[in-house]
Amino acid sequence: MTGIGLKRLFGAAVIMLAVAAGGTSNAQQAQTAPNPQAQAPAQPQPQADSAPATAAPAPPAISAETKAARAKLDGYKADLDQKEAAIQGRTMSDADLQNIRQQIEPIIAEIRAVVDEQTPRLEASKQRLSQLGPKPEKGQPEESADVARDRAEREAAVAELDETQRLGRALLVQAEQLSTRIGDLRRTGFTRALFEQSDGLLSPSLWMNVVQAVPRELRALGIIAEDALDQLRRNTTLGVLLLLGLAIGVAVALYVGRRSIAPRLVRRDRAILDPSRRSRLLAALGVLLLGAGPAIAGSWIVWVVFDAVDVVPSRLEQVVKALLGGLAFIAFVRALIDAILAPDHASWRLIPVRDASADRIMSFSVTLTTVMVVGKVIEAFNKAIAAALPITVITRAVFALAAALIFAELLRRFAARESQDEACLGPYVAPEVDIGGPLRSLGWFIVALIIGSVVGGYIALASFLVDQAVGISIIIALLVLGIAFADEFIGGSLRGQSRIATTLQANTGLRRRSVEQIGILASGVARLALIIIAILLVLLPWGIESTDVTGSLRALFFGFNVGDVTISLSSILIAAALFAGGFTITRIVQRWLDNTFLPATDLDAGLRNSIRTAAGYVGIITAGVVAFTYLGLSLERLTIVAGALSVGIGFGLQSIVNNFISGLILLWERPIRVGDLVVVGDAEGYVRRINVRSTEIQTGDRAMLIVPNSNLISGVVRNRVRNDRVGRVLVSVPVPRASSDPDQVAEIMRKAALAHREVMSEPNPRVLFKKVTENTIDFDLVCFVDDIDAAGRVSSELYFEIFRGLRKAGIGAPAPAPAPEPEEEPKTPKSDEEDETLTLLKDKTPA
Repeated sequence: MTGIGLKRLFGAAVIMLAVAAGGTSNAQQAQTAPNPQAQAPAQPQPQADSAPATAAPAPPAISAETKAARAKLDGYKADLDQKEAAIQGRTMSDADLQNIRQQIEPIIAEIRAVVDEQTPRLEASKQRLSQLGPKPEKGQPEESADVARDRAEREAAVAELDETQRLGRALLVQAEQLSTRIGDLRRTGFTRALFEQSDGLLSPSLWMNVVQAVPRELRALGIIAEDALDQLRRNTTLGVLLLLGLAIGVAVALYVGRRSIAPRLVRRDRAILDPSRRSRLLAALGVLLLGAGPAIAGSWIVWVVFDAVDVVPSRLEQVVKALLGGLAFIAFVRALIDAILAPDHASWRLIPVRDASADRIMSFSVTLTTVMVVGKVIEAFNKAIAAALPITVITRAVFALAAALIFAELLRRFAARESQDEACLGPYVAPEVDIGGPLRSLGWFIVALIIGSVVGGYIALASFLVDQAVGISIIIALLVLGIAFADEFIGGSLRGQSRIATTLQANTGLRRRSVEQIGILASGVARLALIIIAILLVLLPWGIESTDVTGSLRALFFGFNVGDVTISLSSILIAAALFAGGFTITRIVQRWLDNTFLPATDLDAGLRNSIRTAAGYVGIITAGVVAFTYLGLSLERLTIVAGALSVGIGFGLQSIVNNFISGLILLWERPIRVGDLVVVGDAEGYVRRINVRSTEIQTGDRAMLIVPNSNLISGVVRNRVRNDRVGRVLVSVPVPRASSDPDQVAEIMRKAALAHREVMSEPNPRVLFKKVTENTIDFDLVCFVDDIDAAGRVSSELYFEIFRGLRKAGIGAPAPAPAPEPEEEPKTPKSDEEDETLTLLKDKTPA
């Protein structure tokens, strides 16, 4: 083998090793970093004599913003996975579940923020990529290296942003599902605890268990008392005693003094038999704040001092807290009833009830609240000493039964009072509001349910019903008070001649009726908000939280998907706001054109109206396009909708579209204009307004004639002022044939016309010898005036002047002349009154 052959074999071996090494390297890269291009079929190796191929551009690195966003999402995912594993591994208490759910809500907000941040960046990247156009298809010339590299970079940017957004959305779904699952677990636990059955109050075994547990509980009570005394001796100093004494003294002063503070600061004069509603509401608010505020402040002061000095064991602090909170709660209930029912001030009540009913509701409500507070304090004490279950059950059962009996006695007294009133006064008695039949029936049902639950062993259900009955009653009372305030201070402030309504009318130019409607709408919105808050407060103990409701409202407001369609209430509202803003701006521009710009021009009233109307069309169409664009409706979709509507236009909307197009023709060609005197059929009047569908014409009797625009285009319309406003005046005068000189009569008529200041000198007034009848000679005076609106008045004045001239010349009074032929003279108003009416209407035509 020669040297040349050895060199060729050595070169071939080197090439094969290089190819093998390159294939191994590519395979390793494909395993470490997957790439869609790695799955493409292998291309044939180029021949040695072929042109060198363009190297594929390396994929760009992920941007720093995308890395930061993905790092956040990874952290949120780890946190959510940990929480999900926690709730799956063991049974958790309601408080722990609530704590986890409160931690998830901020995570959901943060994930949603990350997803929202990617949206504008992704849209911008897609727009930049779309500028390059589609990739060349097979068989077309290939792109240049710069374009291919730019396309790869932009495609990578779109891919990384889209992937980040999809990861965020998947994580958002996981977080929302976890939150929903926690809510379901809480509701399941609540239902299980609520309907857990134990021994009933009448069960002998329950009482036997209580008797057996009493000795142990007494021993535990003694131990706790010793611990409390020891801690009291250790932590009690003179300063602590003085601080506690001062706090308790302040609290007692606030508790006792509130009954004398409220009447002095809030005067509800009994001599005023009919105070205004606003005065009653302000007095009620003052009574509520001054009646409940000092008691709440006193309890808070004592609790802060008591918690700071640490003179009792921590487990007994909950007993003190329940006692102080209960005292404040009793004061609040008493102040609320006093504010609404005013037992001692009948004329200041917000709800009209009898005096006896108001006193009865006050006494029974305070008694019921006191029983509930005592029960809560004893329950807290049982929990502090870790009392046996039978003692806890019987305590809750006894106080639930006591509350039910108090409520039953209240209902019984209302029923007895109604029976007495009916027996004495008949079935139609005073119109005061009272606890009526349906409400009383509901009360008896709740009482029966509580008693049945206590007897049947559903003690938790009975206690829950008592708490809910009292809580819902308080919420309803506060709702009534809040609605009354909203109606009076929101709706009432914009009603009538109030200062706020007058100021609003002066600054905005709104009518009084519009201001009142705004007040009604605002008070309605406030009512709706108060009702929603009340419903959430009622549903809160049932395991339905505001988080569940706000989540549903958020999904409705920010959008949910139905197939490929995204329905978003927020987008609809914003689009409606954009359209309303565009519509308002259009009206402002039209008003500026009417009042400022167009009056400064030499344009006639008809052209001004056309410009104003065209500006309105342009503005409204622009606002509609902006609103549809915000909703994401492209021109293609609008074209599809327009094509679908064309079918309806061809059938049901044909007349409307015909009138609309005719209105546009009227505005463009302007055969008639605003202010023109036209004759349509048998009616004559001034054009007042050219609308989209019809034109308004005001006749001489002040009636408004609505004429479809298509009739004005396709029908015959007589426009008296189409070219100019010059009008012809025709005065027909018959004189006696025997005693009249035609030349003298013609001269009198000509002088009367020339002497009138509104008769035009060019063309000259002419007197025509019309005809000779058996008894009269008929003359016609033809003259012209600058404005056709003055033709009727000028004609009347000329008749008066000619009559005076003929009488002065000794010529007999002319006989009544026949009506002129329509084709020979213009139609004039038939009476002086109608002439004056048309003149007044013309004066009111907008310039």
